[in-house]
Amino acid sequence: MAISVPKIFKERKYPFIFAFFVLLIFVTFVLITNSQSPILAATNLSDQEILTRENPSLSNTSLPGKNHSSEEIAPASDGLLSGESPSVSNSTFLEGDPFLTNATVENEIPFSPGSEDSPVSVASPTTESSNPNINGSSHTDPSSSSSSVTAVDDDGQVIDVEWELCKGPVATDYIPCLDNWSAIKRLQSRKHMEHRERHCPERAPRCLIPLPEGYKIPVPWPKSRDMIWYTNVPHPKLVEYKKDQHWVVKSGDYFIFPGGGTQFSNGVDYYINSLEETERDLQWGKKTRVILDVGCGVASFGGALLDRNVITMSFAPKDEHEAQIQFALERGIPATLSVIGTQKLVFPDNSFDMIHCARCRVHWHGDGGKPLLELNRVMRPGAYFVWSATPVYRDDERHKNVWKTMVALTESICWKIVAKTFFSASHIGLVIYQKPLSSSCYKNRKVNDPPLCDRPTKRNNSWYAPLERCITQLPRDSNKWPSPWPARLTDTPISLLHQPDAEEAFKKDTVHWSSLISEVYTGSLNVNWTSVRNVLDMNAGYGGFAAALIDQPLWVMNVVPIDQPDTLSIILDRGLLGMYHDWCESFNTYPRSYDLLHASFLFENLTNRCGMIETVTEMDRILRPGGYALIQDEADTLGKIIPALKSLHWSVSVIRDQYLVCKKGFWRPK
Repeated sequence: MAISVPKIFKERKYPFIFAFFVLLIFVTFVLITNSQSPILAATNLSDQEILTRENPSLSNTSLPGKNHSSEEIAPASDGLLSGESPSVSNSTFLEGDPFLTNATVENEIPFSPGSEDSPVSVASPTTESSNPNINGSSHTDPSSSSSSVTAVDDDGQVIDVEWELCKGPVATDYIPCLDNWSAIKRLQSRKHMEHRERHCPERAPRCLIPLPEGYKIPVPWPKSRDMIWYTNVPHPKLVEYKKDQHWVVKSGDYFIFPGGGTQFSNGVDYYINSLEETERDLQWGKKTRVILDVGCGVASFGGALLDRNVITMSFAPKDEHEAQIQFALERGIPATLSVIGTQKLVFPDNSFDMIHCARCRVHWHGDGGKPLLELNRVMRPGAYFVWSATPVYRDDERHKNVWKTMVALTESICWKIVAKTFFSASHIGLVIYQKPLSSSCYKNRKVNDPPLCDRPTKRNNSWYAPLERCITQLPRDSNKWPSPWPARLTDTPISLLHQPDAEEAFKKDTVHWSSLISEVYTGSLNVNWTSVRNVLDMNAGYGGFAAALIDQPLWVMNVVPIDQPDTLSIILDRGLLGMYHDWCESFNTYPRSYDLLHASFLFENLTNRCGMIETVTEMDRILRPGGYALIQDEADTLGKIIPALKSLHWSVSVIRDQYLVCKKGFWRPK
């Protein structure tokens, strides 16, 4: 006879009821416990359209973890610099290390041109990009497996982590926000270089970049300025494409850079000397310190200026000039991937001492003059624009029309021509413009076209901001120029002249970093500074870290995160390089770009916005094998970072409870 629930209660069979609920709780607990699954971290990077079909994500549970004390933890490999992938077992790692991750999302993805479609499994983070211009595509196509390490996430959840290699024909050079082919294919227009701009995946990839076959520790500076290993950047296209201009030459195991260029037929040094003879007020390395080089090729112009105490932000898009920025960075020359398209450059207003364009193929007068107005925005009052291009000196009708348009546009924004010349020895011509020092010309124009821009209501206003057809207003002290180099490095920046509280903070910051670098970074930390050339400061503040390293043979890319106080104008006022970035997204650079990454109190705020594992994956992407990561943070935060880095087989040490010293090896998952 069947037993009904009402009858059980009516007959008061409470022991039976109690046993039933105990059994129900036990079954629920078992189901939850068995629902945990490892992170799969991999991506297939086909250079064709990538299609995804997403399933719902699983949920998380939590468990407390523990922190580390100041002790050395798990060196990755004794043979780090041998060029071989180290063999590290999971027993190297300590159990119970705090870690982070999210639940697994599995996608089935048909992929890979010229081969059969293969559905594969992929993990996806739960945090979406903050990019307001996302086109909704994701590079998440894993197909290989790797060893894993047990860890716990920010909420204390114990979980297994699996790293996998990125897959596909572009995997070794993959840049997530520039190689999002699915998003690029959906663009309505490419007229204004939209396809060369950032289109970040909705979910940041979690795969590791494979090394090029035969990859070696880079040639050390300064030898690297003239030659690099072929196997590190195995892209010979420019050798043939620019063979008559001597950009780059293949010689045995090396690429050689003889200092040629489209406008440098007599060599880049001859060109630079000719510029200074044409306009003496340039004063390389004294007045002119910070330059922006548009369409820089392999950055020979910026590389040659380093000997004159001039530092150049060289930039070009990732385009048919195969790997030009990758060549520059491998040479040890400051460079980044960017384009003047529909969005503002990631630099502040009124910042650069000079802008240079040698046949950079930008139509400055296009789209109502917006490209040239963007240059005007980032030029310091009184700064120069050097335009070395065929419309300056060729007499055919097409070039004459471009020149006439350029004359009208530059006059409308009050630029004056300080020099126009032709170098007969090299058969090139150029014009040097100067931006006004005051706003009087703007006010006295007969026609208010283009109009003055409204003053920005917020700082770092160039991040994902559209180009504007207006003239950026000059700052309050537009007639002032920074102190001559090197005094400008430590003198009060122009940006702080009317902020006494900030000026005091700046001075204290300078003293703080000077002491910290001498007492800790170059003294107590196990870093071979002679192997360090390209440095990235992920949270630069006033640029004190870079300023304190100024006597070292290295350069620093100072990044001001968009969620931090905007100090980038101060950094450029000091004569240093920098840019804005959001570390919830991928950085605009090639894999293996930097020898050292530095992050001072970055991660606590960052992990409130996006997953730490995505940032760690990006750090692994842009750091070279044999390179270092120096992280200063609170002990609790370091405790959460350590297992993520150890899972990558990096060697990790904690110094004085607040400095994390890491070294990346050659390990890649199988």
